[in-house]
Order: sequence, then C-alpha cells, then structure tokens
Amino acid sequence: MDAKHSIYTVQTVNKTFEILEILADHSTTYSFAQLSKSIGLTRNKTFRLLSTLCEMGLVEKDPHGGNYQLGFSSVLLAQKFLLNSSVVNYAHPVMEELVRKHDEAVYMTVINGDEVLFLDMVDCAHQVKATPLVGRKFPMFSNAAGKVIKALESRDILERLFNKRGRKGDLPDMESLASEFIEIRAKGVAIDSGGLGEGVISVAVAVRDYAGKVVGAITMLGPSFRMLATRLENEIIPSMLEGAEILSEKFGYARG
Repeated sequence: MDAKHSIYTVQTVNKTFEILEILADHSTTYSFAQLSKSIGLTRNKTFRLLSTLCEMGLVEKDPHGGNYQLGFSSVLLAQKFLLNSSVVNYAHPVMEELVRKHDEAVYMTVINGDEVLFLDMVDCAHQVKATPLVGRKFPMFSNAAGKVIKALESRDILERLFNKRGRKGDLPDMESLASEFIEIRAKGVAIDSGGLGEGVISVAVAVRDYAGKVVGAITMLGPSFRMLATRLENEIIPSMLEGAEILSEKFGYARG
C-alpha cells in the first residue's frame, strides 16, 4: 500500500467515525447536506461513505424524508459492547442495589476525551424523573461525575487545562472550581445542581482500579425536590461511598 492510499484510508476511517459520532450525539436526523458539511467532505465522498454504512446497517436512510440516523446494527454493536464490558458487568449489581435502597436513577459514567459518557443505567420507579442519558456525553465540568473524576484524577488538572485552553476557553471560574475540587477530595463526593438539566441534582463518587487510577464514577440523578440536603448527607452519600468502595475492590483497588 503506497503512502497516498494509506492516508486516504485513514481519512476514510476517521470520517466514518465522525458520521457515527454526529448521528449518535443528536436525537434528530441529519440531511445529506448537513452531514457533508459537518465532516468536511465532498458530496461524492460523503455519498459513498453513507452508502457503505447503510449497506452495513450502521446507518439508516429515511425513505420518505431522505434524512439519516443510526441504524439497528449500531445499536446491536453498542449492546454487545455493554454486555462484554467489565466496567458495566462489575458496576451493574452495585447500581441495582443503590436503586433498590434509594429509588433514584443510577449511572456508571466514564471520561471520554473532554466529556463524560453515561455508559450504563439502572432506572428508578418514580414517574417524575430525568430523561435517560445512556450513550450521551456532557462537558466534564457540567456535572458531578466529571468533577469527581477530574478532582481525584490529578491535582494539577486545572492548571494543565487552563494552560491548554487559555483564558478564552469554556472553563468555569478557576478559583471557585479549585475550591470545589478541594472539598470533593476531602469528602470523596461531588454534587452538582442544574448541570444536567433544570432542577436535576447529580451526585457522584469515584471508582478506582488496582493502581489507584480513577476509572469512572457512580452517579445518581434525581429532581431537586427529592434530592434534599438532609437525604443526601444522611442516606444517599454514605450508600454511594460504600458502593464505590465495593466496586473499586472488584477492580483490585486496596485502600492504603
């Protein structure tokens, strides 16, 4: 394979994943023109990629409107990944126990680049609850999961991010975030209000592996009228810290 063909192949793979990412991140369908513009390819190249993805069942084209959305094969791949993921297999029983105790939705979340990915969920029985977030990604500092992972992952994370993005970045106020991180490290838990939706409270505790590295966070979501401060402090947070310790032990973590 010559260098030119190799570069073209890598670009094709990258653009294919871009299409899948775009369709996965939005609940609405996309037109051919929107996808072509979003991935920065000619209409001809975009058409060939979409045709291949449609043939594989990874993308589906609406026969009436002509717009594109993720296909059934993409869903099957995601389900196979979840079923074979050690993170999900280990976390799910712990999540189920937390939901049994508190009847609030619980997620397993992991960092994906500069975002938090909501990987798996055990839902509650309440009629009033937040929209399911499985498969969705959010900026790391917009919710409790991202904050607890980053606060415990590295003590110089804020300085490195600030230097990387500069003063024009989309980071929150550095001093208030640094103060919040100190409190998170002291308590081992992060609480966020409104970052995942108006009136939604998220509570997260970090999960570590055998090397002490943070691999994700158990995250509980609920409406503010149920997630009251006294309930959080006396019931939910102690249970979540216990759950995180149990799950961390499954990954080989031993508290020093």
